[in-house]
Parts: sequence; C-alpha cells; structure tokens
Amino acid sequence: MRVKRFYFNVVQKKILADTITPVGLYLKLRDIYPGAVLLESSDFHGSKGSYSFICLKPLSTFEAKNGKVQIGYPDGSSETLPISDGQLPELLESFRLLFQPNTHETPANGLFGYLAYDAVRYAETISFPDTGDAPDAVPEVLYSFYKYIIAINHFQNALYLIENLFDGEDSQLPVLESLLQNRNFATYPFRPDKKETSNLTDSQYMELVTKGKEHCFRGDVFQIVLSRQFSQSYFGDDFNVYRALRSINPSPYLYYFDFGNYRIFGSSPEAQLEIRNNTAYIHPIAGTFRRTGDDEADKELARRLSNDPKENAEHIMLVDLARNDLSRNATDVKVETYREIQFYSHVIHMVSKVSGKILPETNRVKVLTDSFPAGTLSGAPKYKAMELIRKYEQKNRGYYGGCIGYFGFNGDVTHAIMIRSFLSKANRLFYQAGAGIVAASVEQKELQEVNNKLAALKSAVLMAGEIGL
Repeated sequence: MRVKRFYFNVVQKKILADTITPVGLYLKLRDIYPGAVLLESSDFHGSKGSYSFICLKPLSTFEAKNGKVQIGYPDGSSETLPISDGQLPELLESFRLLFQPNTHETPANGLFGYLAYDAVRYAETISFPDTGDAPDAVPEVLYSFYKYIIAINHFQNALYLIENLFDGEDSQLPVLESLLQNRNFATYPFRPDKKETSNLTDSQYMELVTKGKEHCFRGDVFQIVLSRQFSQSYFGDDFNVYRALRSINPSPYLYYFDFGNYRIFGSSPEAQLEIRNNTAYIHPIAGTFRRTGDDEADKELARRLSNDPKENAEHIMLVDLARNDLSRNATDVKVETYREIQFYSHVIHMVSKVSGKILPETNRVKVLTDSFPAGTLSGAPKYKAMELIRKYEQKNRGYYGGCIGYFGFNGDVTHAIMIRSFLSKANRLFYQAGAGIVAASVEQKELQEVNNKLAALKSAVLMAGEIGL
C-alpha cells in the first residue's frame, strides 16, 4: 500500500434545521449524488444518538473480496493487493491513516462502510470459502471516504455542511446548500412480488437447534447462534422498505447504504463497538421476548425475562466474552451496566454495557476486529462456534452478522451489528435472523425467537407496498 498521505482542508457551514428531516434530505440528493449513504438514530439514551449523517460523492474506496483488496485513491490512482489471515487490521488502519484533515472540529469525518461476517477470515486464522456468484454475494469489506458529509444535530436543530477539499479545489458548498432548498424530489413505488422463500423449513431449523444443543452437551461450545435466511423478490424502490422499517422498528442504529448494484439497510438495536474519547464500549444484547402490545403484559414479560435462568446464563456468557474481547486492546475493563431490560417496537431485550480504556495510538480497526463477529451472532467459545456455524448453515452469511458504520479520522468509532437488516440486490431482498442455542434450549422456543426478530422486517415489506398509494 502507498505511504504518501493525503492532506486536505475541511470546510464547514452551520445552518438552521428545524424544518429538515434526514429522509427528506436524502430523497432530494440521492439522484444527484449516486451512492449516497444515510445514517440515523432513534436512540432513547440521549445526546450521543442525536446526530444523523448523509455522505455524498465517494472519493476513495477500500474493498476486499475473494482474497484481494482493491483500493481507489482520491488522485485517481488505484492498486490491488492480496489479503489473507490476520492482515485486515493493518491494511485498513493504514488506509484510514492516509487521510489527514486540517481539523477534527466537525461532528464526523472518516471512512464509512461495513465488514461482512465473512471478513473475519481476514482478521483471524479461520477459513471461509469465497462467495463466488451467489445471489447474495457482496464484498466482504467496503469503506469509502466522501467529499461531503451532512450532519444533523436533532437536539440543537442544526445542520452542518462539511466538505473535504484538496489543494487547488474551490468549495462547492453553496451549490450543495442550494440543493437543500429544493422543495421537489422524486419518489417511486415499491411492490413485493410472490411469496417469500427460506433456505430452511421450520422443521429443518429446529433440527439445527437440536444439533447445536448436542454440541453444548458435549462441551464443544457453551452457546452457538444458528440462523436462517429469507428472501423476497420485488419491483420498484427499496428505499420505501427502509422508510417503513424505521417507522415500525425505531432503533439506535438506522442506516441505508447505497453501493450501486446493491444496498444494505436496517434498524439495528445493537452496537458492535463504539469508541469515544479513547474509551471503547460493547453493549451485549442477549435475552429476547416478543412484546404483546399491552403495557401491563409487557411489564410481566420483562420481569420474567429478568428472572429467566436460560436467558440469564446466555447473557452472562456474552458479557464475559465482551470483557475478554476488549481486554485484548484495552485496560480498566469493567461492566458499567448489567442486565438492563430495554423495550423495542416488537421485542424486549436484556442489555449490558462493557467499557475499557485504549491508547490514542491503538489500532482502531484491530479493536473492532478483535471483538468481531459479535458473540451475540456467533457464540462462545467464538472460534469453535464459527466453525460449527459454517458446518451447519452450509452457506456464507455475507452481510448478516457483520457490522456497519464509520471509523473517524479523530479515532472515534461507531459500528452497529447488521441485524434486523436487509440486503437488496438484483430486485431481491435478503434478510436473516438467528437464536442463541444453549444446552437448555427448547427447539420450538428458539424457532419462535427467530420469528420474533424477523417480524419487524416482514411488516416493513408489507407496509412499503402501501407507501404512496
């Protein structure tokens, strides 16, 4: 990889945003700037989730697929490199450090993109086959540096226009600002086609649960997360599915990433990793009950979840795994909140918060990959669980169970786990969910947990077909 760094100036303008919505802005800009990215939050925890971001005009991209990395630089040059076990943290961190802004005094600036679940083969000594030409195949790693970032502070009703300028370039922020004033934008219909299909029947999935339990009884693993995939063909604009999903299932991490020939979007309740001011955080979520729609009944369910031996055993195991993952790069690792019950649109979750201190010079990508994939999507011990997942699911997971977000040039990191999410490719939606299998699991209950997690996604597909009618 090249070593010459890219130094650039950051231009910023703040304007009032009390009549602006992120979705409205995105609809105005997406046809003008292909490959636009939208990140939102409906986080009830407060100010840390108060920003939404729109990224426009990718200038440089890092992409890994089938054992090769392709890098496109801002000056138009490019190179292709081989990548194998353990090389991803060094390569991607070196790419991040190539970009040197003249200031970090902006709401966000950095690399925006994702790691697919299968990218773990570039960070650890574990083998996955190449994705080939599977209908749901996507690059295992893709991050981009963007010309423009629009940051909306919802608490202050303020909008920041951020532009990254190299020497000799003139600012085009006035042009971008004028586009924000446009009152007209195009919307297109969406229609699901035929019935959804799955790679497993209900009975086949319950057979997987039984096999997972057998490995737990043997002591091969304490927990294993086994999943099933659904797909649905459609006509029209999949952005309507995102609009429906964010309404049905508001979550701390909402995202719509357009990569041209495919899109990844979702409403994830769970962070893979957050780093703020040299403190790293993991928020294990384990324990899921379906909401009833009745507040009093939900309170009783929350009490049962809090006291459920199986759910607590699973949760404690994943908290310990999070502590171990952070300890690989951090000091002063501690559990800040423990077994907190949180309510979402369709489910009730048990959530904890684990933190640790890291040094400013610590490789940010390595901190992420050392916690990747999340224990809530793999199991414990993680390495053995991943081997068994590959054996029994019999296909690459692709995007599902990966993580999506950004690496800030200032060292901050925010990535969400890609659950409650869709891959849209070739007029087909792919969506997937799993359940954590332990020795005490009951096959029918684990099947129901998967269905509970998929409920919001299936509802969003139906609702999207009614938008604009």
